[in-house]
Amino acid sequence: MRENWTARIAGGAAGFANGLFGGGGGMVFLPVVSRWGNLSARKRYATCVGVIFPVCLVSAAVYLWHDGAALSDAWPYLAGGLIGGWFGGKLYNRVSTKFLKWLFAAFLVYGGVNYLL
Repeated sequence: MRENWTARIAGGAAGFANGLFGGGGGMVFLPVVSRWGNLSARKRYATCVGVIFPVCLVSAAVYLWHDGAALSDAWPYLAGGLIGGWFGGKLYNRVSTKFLKWLFAAFLVYGGVNYLL
């Protein structure tokens, strides 16, 4: 029973961050699942994507509904994002989990520093 509440809290935190910041739910979700989840490293990353995708859809729908975003502004990025996601998914099983952890941490640091500047 405790696992269900931990999962709900982790999902809620990821959704809240994603909705509030317009993204970044995975930055909340992955560390929480890493600490409290009983999944292998590969399954944690895959679960993170599986959770964040619908959370992003909900956030996007809310933004579009409240005129916070225009779909026409997103289209130029969508094709590149789909292609990048496809290539990343194909490479996923070929990259060590240790490297994935370091790469994820590097993106977090890079994004955080650039956000503050």
